[in-house]
Amino acid sequence: MTNANTVKVATVAIDPECSINSAPADGVDFRHVSGGTPERHLLEIMGSGGLFFDYDEDGWVDVFLVDGGSLVDRKVDVIVTYGTPGTLAAMRATKTIPIIMAYSGDALSAGLVTSLARPGGNVTGSTYFLSELMAKRLELLKAAMPQITKAAVLVNPGNPLFDTTLKALESAAKSLNIDLQQIRVAGLTEFEAAFLAIAKERADAIVIQEDAVFVSNTKAIVDLASKQRLPLAGNDELAEAGGLIGYGADFLAMCRRAAVFVSAILKGGKPASIPVEQAAKFTFVINVKTAKTLGLTIPLGLLNAADKVIE
Repeated sequence: MTNANTVKVATVAIDPECSINSAPADGVDFRHVSGGTPERHLLEIMGSGGLFFDYDEDGWVDVFLVDGGSLVDRKVDVIVTYGTPGTLAAMRATKTIPIIMAYSGDALSAGLVTSLARPGGNVTGSTYFLSELMAKRLELLKAAMPQITKAAVLVNPGNPLFDTTLKALESAAKSLNIDLQQIRVAGLTEFEAAFLAIAKERADAIVIQEDAVFVSNTKAIVDLASKQRLPLAGNDELAEAGGLIGYGADFLAMCRRAAVFVSAILKGGKPASIPVEQAAKFTFVINVKTAKTLGLTIPLGLLNAADKVIE
């Protein structure tokens, strides 16, 4: 630790909707340390800056810190990550600095930890089971549209949990008597071709994988689906934007828990022995306005089970 009052907490693959603000009760005094100097030079910006873009074209937003240098070289006390790719990147960079997952799709399947009860390495934090979440979206879609027999699923082959997700979806589809059509999409430029393929196969609806490629292009997906009058099942943001079904983990709640993990580490705890927490809260949204546009009548029981109904 840098000193008794100030610690350095680095973040990787920042989620703009997440915050790990720490209350004084946590015993942690977070400080942002700028790399600027008192001098003022022409054509130079003093202070911190950041740029968010897909540097390695893998569909995940990367963060570039101006004059940031290597987080490891800067001897940070804790690294906080958002999502599986960010956690994997941090793990490749260090085996000693504690890494806190604000959230990850499936820490076990992705190899981020060896056990939820005893992570065993320098990583701990919060996780949710992406494969189960995806299967649940398909189940809710079937409950909303009992007549469907064929569904397409948009997946990113570059996602670390690609295989695990597909296996869970295929199993769920079989039990629901649904023919599953796998559509691989690695970026925005592939969306139009993907939807043309879905139309050609005459799918009844589409399930969207929890992946940065799709989350960051929600509007484009909703617009393309609307043109073909295809119901969508994805996260709650997708339902808010015009999809039919929204079901997902409460990421904000997990991000808030990240501050608790950071506090535990800075008080002497070791990631190897701090249990990984599983997401406890999930949100279920139904967009009745979209259902009416598509000529669908949602069963009353399903409406009553929703956390939010968009009229």
